[in-house]
Amino acid sequence: MDTKKPELPSKSAQKELDKAEKQFDNFQKEVESLTLDRMNAAPKEESEPQTKLSQKEIEKSRDIYLKPKRTIGSKEKFNEKYREDYNFQKENVCFMAENNEVIGESITLWTKKFPGQPAEEWDVPVNKPVWGPRYLAERIKNCTYHRLSMQDSTVIGSDSMGSYTGAIIVDSIKQRLNAHPASTKKSVFMGASGF
Repeated sequence: MDTKKPELPSKSAQKELDKAEKQFDNFQKEVESLTLDRMNAAPKEESEPQTKLSQKEIEKSRDIYLKPKRTIGSKEKFNEKYREDYNFQKENVCFMAENNEVIGESITLWTKKFPGQPAEEWDVPVNKPVWGPRYLAERIKNCTYHRLSMQDSTVIGSDSMGSYTGAIIVDSIKQRLNAHPASTKKSVFMGASGF
């Protein structure tokens, strides 16, 4: 089956068709050039914390200790050379979780940090200090996604006929869920970001 370009009655319509085809081809090349490394190098969108509690309010709030809602055992054997990391990750830390997609809705997610550890389902209340294992706070902190958008610009090229405009894919990283340390006192959190 031979597919040919349709013949258009006017030259201006043919020019528009050629221009659209060129823009589509450039868009296709942009999409194909997306790699995981390029996407991970995208800028992270900043967001304001949803709740700003003072240190006194945090200290006065009752302690909420999280337990898994459901646990599913693992058939794998735990590798003992990771015991020290496991013990560090299972330490309870105080944090405040945020749901940036559906503000105010509690977070339900699963964790399984190490082979041999059971899979656990958690219900995490948002915008209040809670105590839970470090691996849960880190799991919430790592919930991001890539946002792809298109911008019109004149970078495609120009020739004797003029310059061509096209869509360029711009990506950014959006924080879907977030977790912040709830205390400003010295804590057992790792690194500058808290977890």
